[in-house]
Amino acid sequence: MQASKEQLLWMFETMVAIRHYEETMANVYLEGKLPPHIQKGLAFDIGSGPVPGEMHLASGKEPVAVGVCAHLKKEDTVVGTHRPHHFAIAKGVPLDRMTAEMFGKATGLGTGKGGHMHLFDPEHRFSCSGIIGASLPPACGAALAARKLGKDWVAVAFFGEGAGNQGSFHESLNLAALWNLPVVFVCEDNAWAISVPKSQSTSIASVADRAAAYGMPGARVADNDAVAVFEAAGEAVARARRGDGPSLLEVKTDRYLGHFQGDPEVYRPKDEVANLRKSDPIPKLSNQLKRQGLMTDATEAEIVARAKQRVADAYEFARKSPYPAPKDALNDVFVSA
Repeated sequence: MQASKEQLLWMFETMVAIRHYEETMANVYLEGKLPPHIQKGLAFDIGSGPVPGEMHLASGKEPVAVGVCAHLKKEDTVVGTHRPHHFAIAKGVPLDRMTAEMFGKATGLGTGKGGHMHLFDPEHRFSCSGIIGASLPPACGAALAARKLGKDWVAVAFFGEGAGNQGSFHESLNLAALWNLPVVFVCEDNAWAISVPKSQSTSIASVADRAAAYGMPGARVADNDAVAVFEAAGEAVARARRGDGPSLLEVKTDRYLGHFQGDPEVYRPKDEVANLRKSDPIPKLSNQLKRQGLMTDATEAEIVARAKQRVADAYEFARKSPYPAPKDALNDVFVSA
């Protein structure tokens, strides 16, 4: 499947927005967490600053999100991981409310009570979870619901290569194949399951090879390239939408930042990230669009400026939004009788 000019430009602009969003959050997140702002001699205070708690960013992994989501409709379901922002942005989740949620503000997607690993937007059919491998079962549920309703909706579960060793992975693939569900399983292979290299955690080189055990197609995209992901995902999404069942797609992608912000990354070779950045997928797509006459330098400047302004507006909205009122602390919380 060949991408149209509109799809290619959308992928480029969305990748730029994702990258700028994550780079901005990398700085915002550290506010108030480092000396001299903290007390008691701590080197890093995870609970301080405007965005408390853990933070997992996806710089470098933009092609996976845009290459898949370019094929999706608003009615399709996406279930992300604990590193969810690139998927949410590509699925159309409002940047302002998503950012406000991370700031713990009342205007957030979950009124500030979920945080960045628990983004939930029913309007745009997006959710995520902090539990490894937890994206696959809900995607199967959404796919089953679509089939029972007689709709051509598709569900996508994103997960990391480390999650391919979880029981939920195997159970979900088995069920999806058995029931012929319209679901696409997308594995982000960034070579690291937190701090454990894939070679020490996974018995096979490609998680996509496991598709054969469940009677479904499996494909691996060997390059962190948006167009290559788009082409591979197009086949899988089309197969699901026409009722031919599930597929497993694995993409070799790159994680430029640590597992979490504040991660000292002592487990990574010192020159690994610098070498990965030499193949940055955003300049790569930019150069391709210009070679094909689909984008000029002037057009690129307009796209980048528009994406950056969108991100800036979202962060401004989040900072200016109010915190939830203390009286609302127990609203939307499950309590026993």
